[in-house]
Amino acid sequence: MAMLFDGVLLSMFNKNCEIESAFETPLRLEVDQSQERCYVKVTNGDTVAASFSVHENLECSRVGEVGYLFTVHDKSLMVKFATESDFTKFHKVIFSFKNRSKTSPSIFTERTDESSASQYFQFYGYLSQQQNMMQDYIRTSTYQAAMHANLSDFNNKVVLDVGAGSAILSFFAVQAGARKVYAVEASSIAQHAEQLVHANKLSGKIRCIAGKIEEIELPEKVDVIISEPMGYMLFNERMLETYLHAKKWLKPGGRMFPSLGDLHIAPFTDEALYMEQFNKANFWYQQSFHGVDLSSLRVNAIKEYFRQPIVDTFDIRTCLARSVKHSVDFQTASETDLHEIDVPLDYVATGTGHVHGLAFWFDVAFVGSEQTVWLSTSPTEPLTHWYQVRCLLEEPLFVKTGERLIGSLRLTANERQSYDVEIMLSREGTNIKCSNTLDLKNPFFRYTGTQPLVPPGQNTESPSETYWNVGFNHINDGVPNEAIQVLGAGEVVMNGEMLAGRMSTNYSHLSNIHTIHPGSIPAVGTVASRGQLAVAQGLSTHASGENSSAGLFSQGSVPAGSNGNHFPLSSTFMIGDYVTPGNILPLPGQQQTIYRQQ
Repeated sequence: MAMLFDGVLLSMFNKNCEIESAFETPLRLEVDQSQERCYVKVTNGDTVAASFSVHENLECSRVGEVGYLFTVHDKSLMVKFATESDFTKFHKVIFSFKNRSKTSPSIFTERTDESSASQYFQFYGYLSQQQNMMQDYIRTSTYQAAMHANLSDFNNKVVLDVGAGSAILSFFAVQAGARKVYAVEASSIAQHAEQLVHANKLSGKIRCIAGKIEEIELPEKVDVIISEPMGYMLFNERMLETYLHAKKWLKPGGRMFPSLGDLHIAPFTDEALYMEQFNKANFWYQQSFHGVDLSSLRVNAIKEYFRQPIVDTFDIRTCLARSVKHSVDFQTASETDLHEIDVPLDYVATGTGHVHGLAFWFDVAFVGSEQTVWLSTSPTEPLTHWYQVRCLLEEPLFVKTGERLIGSLRLTANERQSYDVEIMLSREGTNIKCSNTLDLKNPFFRYTGTQPLVPPGQNTESPSETYWNVGFNHINDGVPNEAIQVLGAGEVVMNGEMLAGRMSTNYSHLSNIHTIHPGSIPAVGTVASRGQLAVAQGLSTHASGENSSAGLFSQGSVPAGSNGNHFPLSSTFMIGDYVTPGNILPLPGQQQTIYRQQ
């Protein structure tokens, strides 16, 4: 509902109380009010002289019988109405809306448990957690690449960064040409973001706003909304709802970065994982634990362990069918669309085995005017800090190649900023149904930093015979008997000479290393060929000449179909610690390719 007031006079003062401008001709004041917002705009014909939003913290006061004074940012606006009647009407609107804001809880407050919100914002207020996300090279670089690939969408545009954190995405938006960026952050990290903006001399372009997007006010509409709102299984933390809520500030035709999200769901087999979770409850099988019988709680313990989604990574060949995709278009979706998500499941088995549960990963797309860039958490792509998620069934379901599996997935949002997950699968033509209900708020973080195991039964020929008949002969073809293979150094004879022209092409940057003599070689082995990478168990030498643990930087052999871009990480470190540009062959935002030495 809009209210119009004609004959208004406007004066504007700067922070030193000096008159910056004064309109001597009468203007029109418009108040656009809804249940959630109140927007004031003063116009001179088609020109907007001033505009601002009314909120509970807006500084304003009455001046005389027909005047109102507002302080907006670093300026003060004096509005003089033509009549006392107009002033009274305007005053009632402003007064009632400000009081309503003070008493009515925000949408975020209504849907979120207070203790959960407190813990959530405390977690993201730590610099270490921001570092963990920023050091996820795939995540951070793909966001930057998506913005830089679509400069026309950002050039001279106003941008809103939702849940800005360290404001790193805001910096990327400015790099892409944004005229103004509003970085909204509800946790205490907002203070550090402000410090970064000031230190980078961008205070004139990036404005940090401390508060929840559901509760703060912006002085203007925006052309683009950017955010990193994805959680485990895409929807965890319910940040996507906040991202969609922010569209109230988006101009018609504005863009959302990311623009859409795909949740992939596939049945998987993993006997070791199933038994690992099942055996955890054996502790409660004891009948004399310090003289106490615990066995009555074993069934409850099993249910509790199976209610935990497993956060780790796996070999894609453990999936027994092509994934089902559930898409959310962030440009058109509403918050309520995410309160209860139902996904029908329909698979044709591509292998025979026991289905132990459902595997989940997600992709998001940045759809720009010039280019679409994808960020993927698929098990076939480089690992990110989201990993993948697997939800176990209470009982495995046996399926044969070509048989049809049907079922359902239901995600029900809860006040703990997460979801209750209900899964069900059955084999067509039978009455056998397997199901489970899981708590996405309480996952089990299983990732150990090692290469995912290849599923058993993948060899169709004798690996031993293949090695001796093919790989060994190919590697040693034309190499003197006294030569040995050293990772990064090609063939080396024991007198310390390196054989010319036999440098490993994958490690040509190590060509300046010193000759190697007997007794000084920490590890030797054959350089793999025909699709396999060599494995070094000792030290790998970098171009700088420094030694570092090969277990941190070198990959094991890469089986066909597996994620060849996983990096072995120590479980004591954060995901970003070793994922650096030097360790990643493909560029983020482009099609990923698994490079192998031929």
